[in-house]
Amino acid sequence: MNDIARRAADLVTGLMTMPWGQVSPSVYETGRLVTLAPWLAGHRERIAFLLAEQREDGSWGQPGGYRLVPTLSATEALMSAAWDGGDEVLRAAKAGLEALRRMLAERPELPDTPAIDLIVPSLVALIDAHGMGEPLECPPGLDGSRLGLLRRLLESGANPPQKVLHVLEAVLPPRTAPDERADERVGQLVGAVRPTPIGTVGASPAATAAWLGRSAPSDPADPARHHLEAVAKRFGGPVPVGLPITVFERGWVLSWLARAGIPVEAPPEMIADLRAAIAPEGTPAGAGLPADADTTSVALYALARLGVPCDPAPLLRFDAGTHFCTWQGEDGFSPSVNAHVLDAFGQYVRARPAAAGRYGPVMARVAGWLAGCQRPDGSWDDRWHASPYYATLACALALGEFGGPAHAGAVRRAREWVLATQRDDGSWGRWAGMPEETAYAVQTLLLTGPEPDEAAKRAAGRGYDHLLQVVDLPHFPPMWHDKDLYSPTAIVRAAVLAALHVAEMHV
Repeated sequence: MNDIARRAADLVTGLMTMPWGQVSPSVYETGRLVTLAPWLAGHRERIAFLLAEQREDGSWGQPGGYRLVPTLSATEALMSAAWDGGDEVLRAAKAGLEALRRMLAERPELPDTPAIDLIVPSLVALIDAHGMGEPLECPPGLDGSRLGLLRRLLESGANPPQKVLHVLEAVLPPRTAPDERADERVGQLVGAVRPTPIGTVGASPAATAAWLGRSAPSDPADPARHHLEAVAKRFGGPVPVGLPITVFERGWVLSWLARAGIPVEAPPEMIADLRAAIAPEGTPAGAGLPADADTTSVALYALARLGVPCDPAPLLRFDAGTHFCTWQGEDGFSPSVNAHVLDAFGQYVRARPAAAGRYGPVMARVAGWLAGCQRPDGSWDDRWHASPYYATLACALALGEFGGPAHAGAVRRAREWVLATQRDDGSWGRWAGMPEETAYAVQTLLLTGPEPDEAAKRAAGRGYDHLLQVVDLPHFPPMWHDKDLYSPTAIVRAAVLAALHVAEMHV
């Protein structure tokens, strides 16, 4: 236990030394920088990263439909770089194109990742423009009609919704020198957007690069150029899909550790910064992103667990009547977001019982909605994570702690599903045994509902043995949804430490 507490303390300290966040590099985002910012330091390193990440079948990314977006981006990037990258780059681009033709012919089920309906048609058009064979066929429902509507909206002079800034590289028409009128229209669109004070557009290196254009700003102190150079330098050339993620990272790390009961002390300035981030309109994950109910909820929950309860009234802005939306204008819904909303209200009412009259009915409504989202096998799935173990833990924790006796059956079914899906080596995972998913499964067995029975303890003990072998991994496989999959390394490490700690307490 002392070793876990020390590791947790080191992890929290690291949040202060790397305040933008600890995130894995992204194939999609790195590919966009190869095309959009060949002037940026680390260009050859980004090409090398794409070559190293390519799979034997020519694709990039995780299994199934998750491969489409990164393979489109990497293939187009290598096509763009082929003129100065040599035969190896051209061969990789051709292999990627063949992989795309096979993939699109198979029509895989595509994940609900952000802006996939904008990204896919945008990249297909860019690849087709290179003229390497027959045009690609967009998957059904991703024909570019929505992208066209959004581009026309922006060309009319309307300001883009803030959430669109995160994918500005897909929304902006490509800048083509021979078409001066098109270039002028793009310039007008870019003129309506301003970077944040730290220089990012939409908390996205690709969006920032698209805003800057293919030529480096003449002023090396230009905020956007300086921001991109800082991100590229930190990651050695490749870049993550989203940065900064300061509030998001701190809220999740502190929540995992506190809920597991790990005795770790958060620096006072970190708590003060987290408290200051709670605004009336909600809290964004980081600079350049819109406020969202998920980050707001987890920050509120973490603060309440750390003895600084803040009124969760800002969350009411996201109340959609039946459930809570992630942000205004969201397409779809998220069970994990609503589980975190229930956590935030519940932890505040626990600290301030007088608030039960105001927030109790909201909690009951959200709990009922969550229970209604449970799948027949006892699990939940979600639009912000590739693994059902993530959503199942979030929902089972919230219902078990704040849902009341009416939802005990849902929590029990979640635990039974986890027990039934353990792998022979003691791990859990959607595609293979993963440290992150194993951590979620162990916590589901030991932290939700009543005291765990012997079967749950045995299964968690096997999971604990597996986690001991992987706790020191420097990186974890990407499973979180953004434009492609990514891994928020510090958050995942906190989840693993939390699982080890609760296992040592119960097994």
